[in-house]
Amino acid sequence: MHVRLTFLGTGTSFGVPQIGCVCPVCTSEDPRDRRSRCGALVDLSAPGLPPQRVLIDTPPELRLQLTAIGVRSLDAVLFTHDHADHIHGIDDLRAITMRQGEPLPMYAESATLDTLRQRFPYIVDPDMPFVAGTTRPEGRLVPIVPSVTFPIGGFPVLPIAVPHGRTPVVGFRFGDLAYITDAKCLPPEALTAVRGVRVLVLNALLRTPHPTHLSISEAVDTARLIGAEQTYFTHLTHHQSHAALAAELPAGMAPAHDGLVVSVDASDLT
Repeated sequence: MHVRLTFLGTGTSFGVPQIGCVCPVCTSEDPRDRRSRCGALVDLSAPGLPPQRVLIDTPPELRLQLTAIGVRSLDAVLFTHDHADHIHGIDDLRAITMRQGEPLPMYAESATLDTLRQRFPYIVDPDMPFVAGTTRPEGRLVPIVPSVTFPIGGFPVLPIAVPHGRTPVVGFRFGDLAYITDAKCLPPEALTAVRGVRVLVLNALLRTPHPTHLSISEAVDTARLIGAEQTYFTHLTHHQSHAALAAELPAGMAPAHDGLVVSVDASDLT
């Protein structure tokens, strides 16, 4: 299986630049310091299977993120959890489902599905009436269970439960690549689930401890435990510039940035 991941957004719920802030990172001319809210696009391919394009989360800047890289179609959406910075761009999927002419499968664990039903019934409830001549995105909710692999177009996807305060979060493993964000830690079951990946994506919030997120040092320690060939840190704040963080991280670890593309398969790591 060949996996190609594009970082759509790598910032926190504030985004970078942060509204009203004139700090060095928010006013930086380095484009890598401009971080929209977290999301990713995963392209899966393998001989004998139709390729699949999978969106992870629907952040508020989704329209801008998808148009920036020319996305015209999707095969599925995966949701990590139900916080606003990860789901409130869901209406932007309207252009996708209008073009494709059918509901888009949306995979999430039960608590996130409940939130989607409550906040966006016009998207996920097929029985909700709407005015003729108008448009709306259409989603088909599909429940997933942490630690139970499920298929997307024949490709295995493993959801991985991680703690995030009171909110349940799932990361995902696609072959030799794992994507985990908004974790406070990786419990033993999660560490086992990602053991052996060649590429790891992990959140790294602040230099100081945070009650619901890995700090940068905690993320580095966790990455060392997993031992991936390459680790990329996401969900970054305006407290560290891309260049400064990149310069201090150990070999094999780097900050991600919006638009970064990473590919991995059984024989190649780029």
